[in-house]
Amino acid sequence: MTCYTLRDIAETVGATLRGDAGLTITGIAGLGRAKNDQIGFLAQSRFRQQLSTCKAGAVILREQDADMFSGNLLIVEDPYLAYAKLTRLFDSSYTVSAGIHASAVVAGTARIDAGAEISANAVIGEDVVVGAGASIGPGVVVGDRAQIGAGTRLFANVSVYHDVIIGEHCIVHSNTVIGGDGFGFSPDRERGGWRKIHQLGTVRIGNQVEIGSSTAIDRGALDDTVICDGVIIDNQVHIAHNVVIGENTAIAGNCGFAGSTVVGKNCTFAGAVGVVGHIEIADNVHITGMTMVTKSILEPGNYSSGTSAAPSREWRKNAVRFNQLNELASRVKALENKNEKS
Repeated sequence: MTCYTLRDIAETVGATLRGDAGLTITGIAGLGRAKNDQIGFLAQSRFRQQLSTCKAGAVILREQDADMFSGNLLIVEDPYLAYAKLTRLFDSSYTVSAGIHASAVVAGTARIDAGAEISANAVIGEDVVVGAGASIGPGVVVGDRAQIGAGTRLFANVSVYHDVIIGEHCIVHSNTVIGGDGFGFSPDRERGGWRKIHQLGTVRIGNQVEIGSSTAIDRGALDDTVICDGVIIDNQVHIAHNVVIGENTAIAGNCGFAGSTVVGKNCTFAGAVGVVGHIEIADNVHITGMTMVTKSILEPGNYSSGTSAAPSREWRKNAVRFNQLNELASRVKALENKNEKS
């Protein structure tokens, strides 16, 4: 069992400790179910009432809430950030067992650091570079000339195509595909149908990027697709060829980005946002769920589109009115012109 003293925890999260520094903590729990050997945290004021009955060995909270809990306290400015730091201590999934499993297939020209882990049934191509402390999970395929940075973890069945570059301390979850061909085709007037445009770029991923399960990031057609440092991407996201995602941008599940879109730094995209191709989105833009972005956004701020759920009967009436807006606008304009002339 993993255990830490409150002194250790306070140092990890940068907290001011009030109470028994030697108390041993075995885990993290919510305020309502924490036991005397666990630590809880209060991040939102609406849960303050739970402090009166909380049985946690210690609670992480802000100074203004300190008098509401009689036990051991860790005082911080941002309890949720402190909680995020603390989870790293109690997460046992990041243990790397250095070495190459007997069932892995590793090309002779691959350069695998002695401290890296290559798991069962992984396939490592020619001239691949795997850095120190990296973990290549079971069934992962890394194509020729790809680079996997130090401390990066690829979970089971991730596919990394040829020439892809993934930076240091990244996490890529299962079944994600990085570097597949972008959707590039030309109408073929000579023989009919479509002529494939071979995708000659690659994907470059920065440091400390996390990518969720079953996400697809396509390689560039000519230039590269680029995911910058600190980006976080949820499950089942599609990023098309030549897209650039700026530093520390967060993308929730089921979003889609069409080709050659450039997204700035520190943006957020809520679930199921769709972004058309060949546009620019400025830094610090925040898009609400299921919004369709059809043109460039050049000013920071919050943006939305679409309509929220309503009873079907009411929604159908509103849908009819929506389709009448152009006609109504024309009638209003005509009335305004008539009033101006009279």
